[in-house]
Amino acid sequence: MSTAPLKYRRILLKLSGEALMGNVDYGIDPVVISDLAAEIVAVQRAGAEVGLVIGGGNIFRGAGLAAAGMDRVTGDHMGMLATVINALAMADALEKQGGFARVMSAIKINEVCEDYIRRRAIRHMEKGRIALFAAGTGNPFFTTDSAAALRASEIGADLLLKATKVDGIYDADPKKNPGAKKFDRLSYDEVIARNLQVMDTAAFALCRDNQVPLRIYDMMQPGALMRILRGEDLGTLVCA
Repeated sequence: MSTAPLKYRRILLKLSGEALMGNVDYGIDPVVISDLAAEIVAVQRAGAEVGLVIGGGNIFRGAGLAAAGMDRVTGDHMGMLATVINALAMADALEKQGGFARVMSAIKINEVCEDYIRRRAIRHMEKGRIALFAAGTGNPFFTTDSAAALRASEIGADLLLKATKVDGIYDADPKKNPGAKKFDRLSYDEVIARNLQVMDTAAFALCRDNQVPLRIYDMMQPGALMRILRGEDLGTLVCA
């Protein structure tokens, strides 16, 4: 592996809840979360300051519950609690890999984690701790994609990364359309105008307004996170 210096020093990594499922039908695959934790600890030890946002779709998704008839606000609150569960599981996995982690929640749940306070979050990262931002923005109707863009803006991240099971942004679903074209680079406005829904429009707008570059990459590719931080052009970059 290259020993080139890191191009990005402070990052915000967004993982979907579904990413933690691996090959299981529900919940968390221990092998997948352990592998992800090892990659995250490796980049932190290489000098990166790391923040992390994890979705809750492997347990509950507020919009899905609302579509089934549940009150949307109630469903979103359940989804927020699911992200706390995932953040606690990831914090445990990170510490089993020898890292140091702090879970910070946008809703008060002090028996199990800290409240999210921006200055404290930055201080945790400066001290070499991986900060896990749970419970989304703390508000219903906002997804964890928007939470990731918000937290990345607040902590002054050099790069927001969204780890997916696809190696970038395409003009169509590559699983359904073998002729789909992959984009190496797009502007924020192009993504919004083309309605490329790899993240919420609100998340792209937040990144655009706060000049946070965003990279979509394939988390299933071993070592991809470190390669990106060392400057390799993997996935799709969205920037000005």
